[in-house]
Amino acid sequence: MIKHIVMWNLCGDSPEQKADAARVVKAKFEGLRGRIPGLLEIEIGIDESRIDYACDVVLYSVFRSLDDLAAYADHPAHLQVRQELDGIRIARHQVDYRIQPVADIR
Repeated sequence: MIKHIVMWNLCGDSPEQKADAARVVKAKFEGLRGRIPGLLEIEIGIDESRIDYACDVVLYSVFRSLDDLAAYADHPAHLQVRQELDGIRIARHQVDYRIQPVADIR
């Protein structure tokens, strides 16, 4: 399985504008839940720390494989979200890494 973590900083001249942008990003990505094969989990968090080096929003997602992650990147629903959010996100950081499924202990 592959974890795909993305963090963004968002546009906004005030804390309220950034908060509005964060809510839009969260809603758009949550709308992908159940629409993309191989996307097992998706969670979008909005930063509450407000420290100067924190990102504004984080996306946490899990895929069955690197092939599923690649398919997600090119999926029309994901591409539509990216297009709709064009200009809202001003910085992006990403990490993708392999995990081993937790064995059922019984």
